[in-house]
Amino acid sequence: MTSIKPTRRLEGKVAIITGGGGAIGSAQAQIFAREGAAICVADNRIQSAKKVASEIISLGGRAIAVELDVRESSAWRQVVSKTERELGPITILCNNAGANFRVEFEQQTDDQFELIMDVGLNGAFFGIKAVVPSMRRAGAGVILNMGSLAAIRPGGGSPGYAAQKMAMVGLTRSAAQSFAKDNIRCVIISPGHVDTPFIRGNNEHSPNSWETTIDNPENFNRRLVNTPLGRLQSPEDIANAFMFAATDDAAMITGSMITVDGGAGM
Repeated sequence: MTSIKPTRRLEGKVAIITGGGGAIGSAQAQIFAREGAAICVADNRIQSAKKVASEIISLGGRAIAVELDVRESSAWRQVVSKTERELGPITILCNNAGANFRVEFEQQTDDQFELIMDVGLNGAFFGIKAVVPSMRRAGAGVILNMGSLAAIRPGGGSPGYAAQKMAMVGLTRSAAQSFAKDNIRCVIISPGHVDTPFIRGNNEHSPNSWETTIDNPENFNRRLVNTPLGRLQSPEDIANAFMFAATDDAAMITGSMITVDGGAGM
């Protein structure tokens, strides 16, 4: 990691980042901190959240780590309250938390479908409702939702993931319209093929076998061939887009989708 210094485009901002212990969430936390924001690193894996927060603090930034199950609205309220007490009113929310089970439509179980929707969609809805009062107190805010290629062209696999990501477009537009009067923007950022443990590792929230992991050269190359710019995205690619959307450079962007996919969605 580089030291925290640069342009300070997020000076005075306070961000809650869900999935903050993961690859994309931690990249967001580090980039936002370098730009001057105080960070609440929220994750259901508290040790991962603590590691990211400690790295930010060691480089001179402000951060706290909290354990958060995004599916629990009461847990959201507690996290918002703690963040306000320790860091100040919230001005940025990054809804990253997600889950997926890469099986065909008829093989997806009821439990799998419900978990995908609970984490990705319900969790974002609960988070938005929880942070809006704090953003009103701050006088402005930016809500950034995690999309996907599935929000652009959902395929036949994993109907839960396709439904969740398409629904995030509607949730984003609804929030953007509802809270524009409060100077609160809402944007969805849709990555393409990002090289993270979400599609490489075998995790509880996103299990992979040899048939689905990009450790399998066939799967890696299939995704690579479908990316016209010639490489998979990195977590930093996505975090930089989130950072731009959070700054005043994007002051007139709301209800929109920013696609960071190397052309894969074309």
